[in-house]
Amino acid sequence: MVKKIVLLAGLTLALAGEDAFERECVPCHRELPMTLQRMFMNYLLVYSGEKNTKVALKHFLRYPRKDTSVMSDLFLKNFAVKEPLLIPEEVLDEAINIYWEKYKVIGKLK
Repeated sequence: MVKKIVLLAGLTLALAGEDAFERECVPCHRELPMTLQRMFMNYLLVYSGEKNTKVALKHFLRYPRKDTSVMSDLFLKNFAVKEPLLIPEEVLDEAINIYWEKYKVIGKLK
């Protein structure tokens, strides 16, 4: 029964046109002065490749700590470290993959 409810909720959200990234990430970041694209660039500077960046981002979203954040001390002083993201593993993976595809620079440079 629970699986049917989760499936129905997932289908309803999919039909509404919002993907996992738009639904789970964008709303909270609208209030911040730094864009998600700039945060992505910070992750790339620290972790460089796709695999390392995705693993680090996923770990941080599950277990956020000041010492593992790529944000500046000033940013963290003003906005604190986020709360752990408590969403299903598949949804988190989907959101991170969409985030990567949206902001990656490889293949977009001419």
